[in-house]
Amino acid sequence: MRVLIVEDDQTAAEFLAKALSEAGYQSEIAGNGEAGFELASQNSYSVLIIDRMLPKLDGLTVVERLRARGDRTPVLILSALGAVDDRVKGLRAGGDDYLSKPYSLVELVARIEALTRRTASDGAVTSYTVGDLVLDRLSHKVSRGGEPIILQPREYRLLEYLMRHAGQVVTRTMLLENVWDYHFDPQTNVIDVHISRLRSKIDKGQERPLLETVRGAGYMIRDDRR
Repeated sequence: MRVLIVEDDQTAAEFLAKALSEAGYQSEIAGNGEAGFELASQNSYSVLIIDRMLPKLDGLTVVERLRARGDRTPVLILSALGAVDDRVKGLRAGGDDYLSKPYSLVELVARIEALTRRTASDGAVTSYTVGDLVLDRLSHKVSRGGEPIILQPREYRLLEYLMRHAGQVVTRTMLLENVWDYHFDPQTNVIDVHISRLRSKIDKGQERPLLETVRGAGYMIRDDRR
């Protein structure tokens, strides 16, 4: 899969390209907004990684112009501006995700994986199945091995997000932004509490646990089919 990195810090761009190469991605680099817009307009990419503060054409303008011409390529915005208002501006400009600097490479790769898995047909998915765990998005019912599991609304959203990204590491920040829709202090234990409750409901008494904690990275619903 091809990724376009629009970043004026050449050292940072090359470091990121190397990391993505090790993760299996082919990267191209544009050193300013105008060059990035031209490359994105002329070529096909799986994901665009665009720094917000760029020479010649700022990152948000690049995204806005691409969206105006009908380009729906997933965009991950990188920025040293991490306040909630800044993130909102980035998303409203057309970005699909927003990651503050400094960032973890593990998290950045995980976010790219999540973006590349989003397709136009994702909205038509009515259920997720991992092993004998089934989540029905229409009825909001969850079962494992045919036995119903009663979840609270937040637990349901948490499980749905994890199952949507089954087999992938999901970071704490991703969960806070996508399940809680708010930017809590990353050190808060709200995730740990809900993960513990969710694990007790879907894995307790089961021979094969599905919900894993990936030390130093996040959480994952394991899908051995992948």
